[in-house]
Amino acid sequence: QVQLVASGGDSVQAGGSLRLSCVASGYTDSDYCMGWIRQASGKEREGIATIDTDGKTSYADSVKGRFTISKDKYKATLYLQMNSLKPEDTAMYYCAAKDLCWYPAWNYWGQGTQVTVSS
Repeated sequence: QVQLVASGGDSVQAGGSLRLSCVASGYTDSDYCMGWIRQASGKEREGIATIDTDGKTSYADSVKGRFTISKDKYKATLYLQMNSLKPEDTAMYYCAAKDLCWYPAWNYWGQGTQVTVSS
């Protein structure tokens, strides 16, 4: 059973940076596409970044150029480096895993970590 534990959320001012982490267990690095999804209060979930088993990354337009997804297979940890944060980045951030990046549904979810950006 895959388990994902996200951390690193905090309150920051606009223009600041944060790095989210997601520790994974119960799987091997070559098994899953990993990603970050966020949900702002009153809004739908938004997939913002994915990284496939070969390390290929993809980003939503809303975060492209500001956020970077990466993984450390030896630490079984997924990261999201967030720079130039904006108030509209305020949301609960979830890490997730699925069999292939082009699959629409995520199989496994972490518990979420809150990011709040003030102007």
